[in-house]
Amino acid sequence: MNTRLHDSAASPSSNPELDELLARVREGFALDRASLLLLAERASLPELLSTATEIRARGKGTVVTFSKKVFIPLTTLCRDYCSYCTFRKDPGQPGAHFMTPDEVLALAEQGRRAGCKEALFSLGDQPERIFPEARDFLRKQGFARTLDYLAAVSELVLEKTGLLPHANPGVMDRAALERLKDSNASVGLMLENVSPRLMSEGLPHANAPDKVPVLRLRTMEEAGKLSIAFTTGILIGIGETMEERIDSLLAIRTLHEKLGHIQEVIIQNFRAKPDVPMAAHPEPSLEDMLRTIALARLIFGPQMNVQAPPNLSYNHFPRLLDAGINDWGGISPVTKDFINPEAAWPQISLLRSETESRGFTLRERLALYPEFVGRDSFLSPRLQSRIDAIADADGYPRTVGLPGI
Repeated sequence: MNTRLHDSAASPSSNPELDELLARVREGFALDRASLLLLAERASLPELLSTATEIRARGKGTVVTFSKKVFIPLTTLCRDYCSYCTFRKDPGQPGAHFMTPDEVLALAEQGRRAGCKEALFSLGDQPERIFPEARDFLRKQGFARTLDYLAAVSELVLEKTGLLPHANPGVMDRAALERLKDSNASVGLMLENVSPRLMSEGLPHANAPDKVPVLRLRTMEEAGKLSIAFTTGILIGIGETMEERIDSLLAIRTLHEKLGHIQEVIIQNFRAKPDVPMAAHPEPSLEDMLRTIALARLIFGPQMNVQAPPNLSYNHFPRLLDAGINDWGGISPVTKDFINPEAAWPQISLLRSETESRGFTLRERLALYPEFVGRDSFLSPRLQSRIDAIADADGYPRTVGLPGI
C-alpha cells in the first residue's frame, strides 16, 4: 500500500509502468517493497538519479553538510570477526589497544584546537566477553563493561573539551543507551543488513555474534524510545542482494516512522583490504553505489539526511551528489579514518570546491543535525547547555570555518 507524503508534479520516464511509479514517488507516495524492487531492477540509472535529486531538493534545497570531527578509536579489541574488517584486533596483535582517559583527552584536545565540534568514538563490540586482557584493563579503570567505560570517557570529553560526543560502539542495551544519552549528542549503529543469511558459514558475519539483525534493530528501537538522535545505514557489496538492501532500508524506515529518531542514513560501500578473508571480494561499482543511494532517497523521501562517505569513492566522490545525498559525514583535520585507513578523507577545501562547483552550499553541522537541535527531550540538560552555546538559530555551528586540511 502507498502512503501519501507530500505533493509535487510528476515527471515522465520512458516506460509506462515505471513512469507511474516514479511519478508517484515524486508526488510524495512512499512506495511499497514490490514497487521498489521493480524500480531497482528495471529503472535506468538516469531516471533514478533525476528522481532522487528532485526529491532531495524539495527537502534540503541546495545545502550539503559535513561534521568536523576528531576520530577516537577507544579500543580495537572486538569479539566479532567480520570478514571485511581490519579495525578489530586480538590482544597481542599490532594495533591492539585500549585508550586510557589521558590518551582520549589528549586526542580530543587536539581536535578542539583544530576547530572540531564532534568527538566520534568508534570501538570494538564487547571485547570483555571473550578477552581477559579487556576485562583486566576495564577493571583497572573501575568498570566491568566497555559500554560503561565509553560513557565515562564521553562525559570526560564533553566536560573538559566541549566537543560533542557521538558514540558508535555496536550493540547496546537500554541501560547503556540511557547513560550515553547524558553526554552524547547522538549515537550510531550501522544496521549493515537486515538479512540473517549473511551470518551463514562462509559469509561475512558468520563469526560475528553482534551482527544478528534482530539485536541491532532492538538497539535502534530502544534508542528511539529514549529519544536519542540516531545514525544508521547499510553496507553494500558484502554479498547481499539488492532485495536484501531494500529490505534493510525499509526496516530503518519502519523504525523511523514509528519513533522519529533516525537523523541520518548512510550508504557505505565495501572496500577490499589486504589480510582479511574478503581481500579478493569484488567491490561494488560506482554505478551500483549511485543506484543504491538513489533508491534510499526514494525510500526515505525529502526530509531524511542521506550520507555517503566521500573517501570511499576516491576521486569519484563528487558523483555521489548526483544520487541525492545531502551530507558527507564526518571529516577530520587531525585523524585518519581508522575503519578504512587506506582511504584518506578529502581536504575540506577540496570538498567545498567540488560541492559548490555543482551548485550546492557546503555547511558545517554538529554531531546533532539541525532539525534535532530544538526537539524536546532529545538532549540532556548538560548537552542542551553546550549546544545552546555553540549553535545558531538554525541549529548549525555559530562559527562555521572551512579551512583546508
